Amino acid sequence: MFWSKQADRLTEAERIDLGGNPDLSVLLRPSARARRLSLRVSKVDGRVTLTVPHGASRHEAVRFVNERADWIRKHLADTKPAQRPHIGATIPYLGQPHLICEAPLRAARIRHGEILVPPGDDRQTAARIEALLKRAARDRLARASDLYAARVGRDFGRLTLRDTRSRWGSCSSQGNLMYSWRLIMAPEPVLDYVAAHEVAHLVHMDHSPAFWAQVAAICPDYKAPRKWLREHGGDLQRYRFRD
Repeated sequence: MFWSKQADRLTEAERIDLGGNPDLSVLLRPSARARRLSLRVSKVDGRVTLTVPHGASRHEAVRFVNERADWIRKHLADTKPAQRPHIGATIPYLGQPHLICEAPLRAARIRHGEILVPPGDDRQTAARIEALLKRAARDRLARASDLYAARVGRDFGRLTLRDTRSRWGSCSSQGNLMYSWRLIMAPEPVLDYVAAHEVAHLVHMDHSPAFWAQVAAICPDYKAPRKWLREHGGDLQRYRFRD
């Protein structure tokens, strides 16, 4: 690892250990785009990251983290633990909890508040549920994208699904749409809002007032699901389907 000896400038990411109880590990991540020190505690896995702007010293970054150690520990204590889907547990589908039940089937399916899965161990169960949710997400998001694309009078290109943490969807300059398949676990209006949001980018590739006017035109009640996503979206990331 290389440090600028001249002024103790942070030039590469470094993980520091603050000790204490519980022990704290913080990633110092330099960023040429950041304008100030920014501390983030992930609600998904509890990882702590300090974004350090260009020109800030390592000493300054470490002092900043130490001064906020109690704040970090409080947020870590509030972080919900990850969950692996298993028989007898519940998992949300379109915002409603569904009980995971074993059934003599060849493939997982959704039925009347339940997710039925073939016999198998916890790893197989989680993998089958993930595959089921991905299929459902593709079908539902494709329908929503088609609906909103027709409303704006534009066509989109490819539609892909990913398991992203930083964004729920995106629209490329070529008109290709990307969504997080975890949206299938959110209430249906939330999924619809994200589809409307990304389709609106086919018309306005920014977040200008004109863009938000376009979102409102095709999805008038978008503010409530947008708020839900800000407040509860992290809960959808708690479910771990793979090691």
